[in-house]
Amino acid sequence: MLLIDDIILSPVKLVIWLGKKIDDIVEKEFSDEGLIKEKLMQLQLRFEMDEISEEEYNRQEKELLERLEAIRKAKEEGV
Repeated sequence: MLLIDDIILSPVKLVIWLGKKIDDIVEKEFSDEGLIKEKLMQLQLRFEMDEISEEEYNRQEKELLERLEAIRKAKEEGV
């Protein structure tokens, strides 16, 4: 009976495992200060090469700077 349970539940376990891995990746991306700085540099390069408009640059820069500030604030609070 245990083998049948394992066979039946293995897809569910796989989905749960995959969800945790995706969550880990997303958490790292949203809490990695170096990654945000790298994205800011890429954004600036795209703007300087006229790949994006000034409005789009300002919007994305504001979003990235807010994320960077949130990361720094969370680190100060010890979260």
